[in-house]
Amino acid sequence: MSLKLLFIGDVVGKPGLSMVNMWLPGLIKKYKTDIVIANGENAADGKGCTEKEGTMLLNLGVDVITGGNHTWDKHQSQDYLKKEPRSLRPLNYPKGTYGNGFCIADTKKGKVGVVSLQGRSFMSPIDCPFRTAEWVVGKLSAETKFIFIDFHAEATAEKLALVNHLDGKISVLVGTHTHIQTSDERIMKGGTAYITDVGMTGPYDSVIGMKTEAAINRFIYQTPQKYQAATDSAHLCGVFVELNEETGLAEKIERIIIPEFEKTRQ
Repeated sequence: MSLKLLFIGDVVGKPGLSMVNMWLPGLIKKYKTDIVIANGENAADGKGCTEKEGTMLLNLGVDVITGGNHTWDKHQSQDYLKKEPRSLRPLNYPKGTYGNGFCIADTKKGKVGVVSLQGRSFMSPIDCPFRTAEWVVGKLSAETKFIFIDFHAEATAEKLALVNHLDGKISVLVGTHTHIQTSDERIMKGGTAYITDVGMTGPYDSVIGMKTEAAINRFIYQTPQKYQAATDSAHLCGVFVELNEETGLAEKIERIIIPEFEKTRQ
């Protein structure tokens, strides 16, 4: 027997929510999931996750929502963090920051510790994700063998360093933030399931979810541009992981993208 976990990568705006609405019920049925986790930091038109989007995700079958650097971009999403313990922000923000950075979810197979962390390379110089991870893993290990970490980080090296640091001590570490799915899903030597980036659930006729014209102008003119979430060519990205009930370590990891991208010109 195994605990079956499904993670949905960065949900971006209405197109991402629409894909979750369309496909998540079928994925839950197909994989017979015990817990569903989704990164929702971009669910509110690409910036934050307010009560509206959070409630929709939870009603669709998501058990825990993880966050990232855009969690703070709307004051309504900040208000939501204060009252919904299942909607997380990165744990390694400075002490006193409101919201929860981890939670324990109850499933039929036992408790699952869910942690949201944020990297520092090319991002805000917040508290150390490595030291924070050591602390929270020690705390959660006293209550459960199943520990999941969403590491919202820019640099591949930082993600690989953290999973090697925690290999065998946690069940799963997935990378988010770049919105580009990587094909390096694997089980590490110590038994931790890993992928560098799960990818984006949202509009792919875009620049990582943003309308292409504004994104291109930002690079050409090196000036701020109004963020506008794109709308077309939506895909869902995720990973499915099976965890051993006795050890909490991974037995299988499978990468998901729906629909698959076209590989030949029509």
